[in-house]
Amino acid sequence: MCNVRALKTNETEPTLYRQLYSSPLDSEYDRLYPGHIPTTPVQKALLAVGSGAAALQNPYRHDMVAVLGETTGHLALVRLRDRMRNDPEGYAILTERPRIRLSTLDLAHLAALPEGSFGREYLRFLDENRVTPDTRADVKFVDNEELAYVMQRYREVHDLLHTLLGMPTNMLGEVAVKWFEAAQTGLPMCILGAALGPLRLSSSRLRTLAASLGPWALRSGSRARCVLSVFYERRWDQSLDELREELGIELPPPLTLTSTKKANTAHAGLVS
Repeated sequence: MCNVRALKTNETEPTLYRQLYSSPLDSEYDRLYPGHIPTTPVQKALLAVGSGAAALQNPYRHDMVAVLGETTGHLALVRLRDRMRNDPEGYAILTERPRIRLSTLDLAHLAALPEGSFGREYLRFLDENRVTPDTRADVKFVDNEELAYVMQRYREVHDLLHTLLGMPTNMLGEVAVKWFEAAQTGLPMCILGAALGPLRLSSSRLRTLAASLGPWALRSGSRARCVLSVFYERRWDQSLDELREELGIELPPPLTLTSTKKANTAHAGLVS
C-alpha cells in the first residue's frame, strides 16, 4: 500500500496537502524531538506485545528491549521526571539536557584523574569491558519531549551505574544492575528483566543472586537517592566511595569476573 506521507506535493499546494493528509496525531506529536515516531495507544500496545515477545525469545535483542521500555514506561517516566524536578541537581539536568557520548567526554581528563575517582573508574569500566556510551539507542516512541529525555538519560547512565555498583557486564552483573534499576525506577522493562534474567543464570550464580547479590541490589535500589538526579558529568573528580556513600549505595559483595567476550554479549541485550 502506498504511504501517503512519502508522497511529494506540489510546492504551490502545501496548505491543501496538510488539510487532506494531516491528522490530530500529526499536529500533537510530529517533530517533538529528532527521531520521534508518533503512535496511538493501540499501536503502542501492539509494539509492546511484539517487542516483549521478541525480547523474551532473544534477550540480546537490545532494539526490542528498547521498544518495550518506551511503550510501557509512561507512568514510571512521569514519576522519575517528578523526582528529578524536585531535586536541585535533577532539575538542573532537566534544564541543561546533558548527553553522555564519546563526543561529550574528555577522555584525556578522565585518564588523568587519580585512582579511585569516579571518572577514572568509569573510564576503566569502559576500557576493560570494551563498551562505549555511543551504543545507546535514541528514544523514538515516547510522546512527550521531556519524558523522552528522561528515558534517554536512563539509558546513558547505565554504564555509570555499573561503575557505582561495581558490577561486571556478565549475565550475573547485568541481572544485579537490573534488580537495582527495577527498585529505583519502577520501569516495567526493568521489572521484567529482573524477573526473567535469573532464568539464564547457572545454578551456582543463581544461589549467589539469591543469597547476597539480589538482596543487596534491591536494598540499595530502594534506599538510594534517585540516580537520574545526579549530574555525573560534574562528579568525575569525586571519590567513587564518597559518591556511593552520598547516594546511599552500599559496597557491593565480591564477584568473580568472566571473560570480556561473554560479558559483552550479556551487556548488549539487557541495557536498553
